[in-house]
Formats: sequence, C-alpha cells, structure tokens
Amino acid sequence: MIDARKLLDQFLGSQVPGVQGTVKDRATQAINLARDNPMATSAIAGVLLGTKTGRQVAGNALALGGLAAIAGLGYQAYKNYRDGNQPQPAPQSAPQTEPQFLPPPSDSGFSTAPAVATNDFTLSLVRAMIAAARADGHIDDTERQRILGKVQEAGVGAEAEAFFQRELANPVDLDAIVASAKTEEQRVQVFTASRLAIEPDSRAERGYLDLLAGRLGLADALVDHIEATVAGAKVQL
Repeated sequence: MIDARKLLDQFLGSQVPGVQGTVKDRATQAINLARDNPMATSAIAGVLLGTKTGRQVAGNALALGGLAAIAGLGYQAYKNYRDGNQPQPAPQSAPQTEPQFLPPPSDSGFSTAPAVATNDFTLSLVRAMIAAARADGHIDDTERQRILGKVQEAGVGAEAEAFFQRELANPVDLDAIVASAKTEEQRVQVFTASRLAIEPDSRAERGYLDLLAGRLGLADALVDHIEATVAGAKVQL
C-alpha cells in the first residue's frame, strides 16, 4: 500500500534529497537544482510545483509534515471564518520573520490522526494537488516523462510510481476528488491542498479553483479565508 503521508511530504518538498538548511532554503535549492540540472535532482516538488508557482510555503509549515501543513492552514482559515473575522490580505513583501504555524487540534475534524485522516484521504490530497497543477495544461508529454523520471529517482516505490503514471496519463477525475471529502473539514483541506499547488495566474487555473470550490460546496467567504491564509503562508523565491 502507498504510504500517502510520506508521498505528500515529498510532494510538498519537505523531504528533498541533496539539499540542506531551513525549509525555505531547501525549497530554494531544490528549485534551483531543477532549473539548472533537471536530470540531477529528485525534487518532485521542484519539478512539478515549484517551477510553476515561483513561491514556497514559509516558516515551519512543512517542518510539521505535508499533511499537518495542509490541515493546519485549513484549520486556521476555517477557524477565522467561523469566528467571523475578515480575511487577512497577503503581505506585499516577504516578512522579516517567517510565520510559525501550529498543527491542527487533535480533537477537531482537521486532526492528522490516522482514524480521521486516513491513508486513502491523504492520497486524495496528493491527487488534488496533481489535478490543480494540471489545470493550465502545463504538463505536456515531455514534462510528464520528466516528472516520472524524478519519481523513479526519488525511490518512492513501484506502487507510488504507478500512481503518478495513472494520475498524469488519465483525465482529471474531479468527481472522485470531491467524493473523497466526506466532511466539511475534509472539503476545506482538499481546496487548501489544491490552492497550495498553484498560483492562479491564468484563467484556466482560476477557473479550476472556482469550479472546485463550487463542487465542494464551500461558501464564498470561506474560500476567501483559505485563499488569504495560503497566500500569507507563501513567500516569493
């Protein structure tokens, strides 16, 4: 069985072989490696996500682990929405001190405990991120083969490799992604993961996120909070 948590950690760039330092430093190095010598790095996030977004999650979010980062950011946005707060705009420049994020409460629907965040749902979060990354049609046949090469180099296992091959070769199954979220908290996490994967700079990406939010049944105000929370967690590289 695929270890979805480990795969999500690597997908978000928190476990990148060959780079050292803080989360921000590792992200920067991974993206530079992918740009300068694509065949020399196994940085999946650098190839699939980093070169698309130009931004990386800041602070300690990824140090918590990929699942905890998604759940924590989703919880923060959801709490602010439920408390009636206004969405906070993203900073115009990188802050002097990187933001620090807390994992979600263990007694909430955002808990990362296996009983709440099952392996199947965690894998759906990876699937949601891949779908978002594909929204603008950026991943052509050449890029697909390049990504699969990085997956093989990363040594994530034959089953995980087959998973990536299916997700990159087949049409996006939005119905399955939406159906995987059984609770409102899980629906928030699916959208949070998707928004983390991309910067919606094109109509196709913006349209995909709007469609996803509608299919998930998320209130516009809640989507605004997720957008602001994720944007505030990212820094320009």
